[in-house]
Amino acid sequence: ARRISVLGSCATFVTALFAPDLHQICLPVASTWAMIWFLTMRRSVSTIGEIATTFTGMFYLGYIPSFWVRIRQLGGDVIQPTRLAPLVKPLLDRLGHSSKLPAFLPKTIRFPITTGSNFIFWTWICIAFSDVGGYFAGRKFGKTKLGAISPAAGKTSPNKTVEGVIGGCAFSVSLATLGAWVQHWPYWMVLGPVHGILLALLGLVGDLTASMLKRDAGLKDFGDLIPEHGGIMDRVDSYIFTAPYGWIMCGYVIPWLKRFADGRAAAAAAGMLAV
Repeated sequence: ARRISVLGSCATFVTALFAPDLHQICLPVASTWAMIWFLTMRRSVSTIGEIATTFTGMFYLGYIPSFWVRIRQLGGDVIQPTRLAPLVKPLLDRLGHSSKLPAFLPKTIRFPITTGSNFIFWTWICIAFSDVGGYFAGRKFGKTKLGAISPAAGKTSPNKTVEGVIGGCAFSVSLATLGAWVQHWPYWMVLGPVHGILLALLGLVGDLTASMLKRDAGLKDFGDLIPEHGGIMDRVDSYIFTAPYGWIMCGYVIPWLKRFADGRAAAAAAGMLAV
């Protein structure tokens, strides 16, 4: 079952890159495969804990974060320059004309600058600095424990404070607003701050979820690969639940708002011509 869980998790990333239309079916197929194994290969009845652990591994470590790969693919056919494009134009030209990668690879691999990759760049910066801002704001101003407003969250991570959460949101909002302006988002003065707050809060959910799993397993860290920081999961837990939200924002919300803004601009221009 562990091997099936690993293969199912890896399959979500591979299909997200090479066959996006099949991405959604990976989790149901792998889950069915796992249940067939539990029912036919085990000599005893499987427990709910064993089944739940297998499914959770594929969902938490595979399916959810694989949406970053889906985001990466967005806008690969139409390049939409950001306000920083003139600064990196020589690099973009070199990437666009000197790629020697095989032609069968998706265009978004051979030419890596897409609307989705720009979105990921600014989004990941927001998440990273949300963690940094929350840490320093909590140390400097932290007085109200998170448990005061959420007992379960407080027991999961006793050192987190409300002031730290606010500080993380402030850092994220600042960078998200800058990123929204750079990427020519519609209504960037409103959409940027909203995006920043949601990223900070969803990143906190990911952080607390990882802490909850470690606390239940009796672990301090997920590993010791990174000295003084633990394992890989200890560094990327804030990026888990932000992935589906990012897919919705980049794939649906922003394009819809662009169409809405363009429609209003066209209607205003038509009104001016009529006058």
